[in-house]
Amino acid sequence: MPRRIEHLAGEIVRLQAELDREIEKRREDLGWRLNESLVEFEHGITQRHRQLRLGVGAFMARSTLTTIVTAPLIYSLIIPILLIDAWASLYQAICFRAYRIPRVRRSRYIVVDRGRLGYLNAVEALNCLYCEYANGVVAYVREISSRTEQYWCPIKHALAITDPHLRYYQFLEYGDAEGYRARLEEFRKRLRTEPMDVDPAAKPDGSGRSTQTHPV
Repeated sequence: MPRRIEHLAGEIVRLQAELDREIEKRREDLGWRLNESLVEFEHGITQRHRQLRLGVGAFMARSTLTTIVTAPLIYSLIIPILLIDAWASLYQAICFRAYRIPRVRRSRYIVVDRGRLGYLNAVEALNCLYCEYANGVVAYVREISSRTEQYWCPIKHALAITDPHLRYYQFLEYGDAEGYRARLEEFRKRLRTEPMDVDPAAKPDGSGRSTQTHPV
């Protein structure tokens, strides 16, 4: 990796660590913390949350006509999302084993925990369940696809792309024919030696921050 790119990658790691510290401070301000992947609220916080809960009737009364009309279409996406989840899981179970690629741990990406918040009514909790599952599946499939790309085609694009996956920063430069022929097996070997539950937040220089998840 060229020195300038390596420096920028290191800066990304530093800024992410700084962001993590700020997020942790914000958690403390809101009165909760993680204890072995379990959420613990300070005394009285949960009761306060329940007091702020909006009843389902009042919630529905405040909903706009647009929200009510489009809700069935929004929720209809659960069908393709479920299929993608199942198909991607089957794909990596078969193909990753065949090519000796470490499989992606699904529970690191699909986290269901917002329903425990006392200030959400039943409808809001259902909405959160849908969103956290759908976005978790997208992140899960993205990691599966990024490992697939590293194995078969670890080459950067000529054109700029928005929000590339983290493995992308290590890929070979567009047009580096010699590098591709000489280093393709190196990329595959590096991928095969990763632990199965590699941190999804691993940074371009190979380091990663600790990631805590909630039990589901």
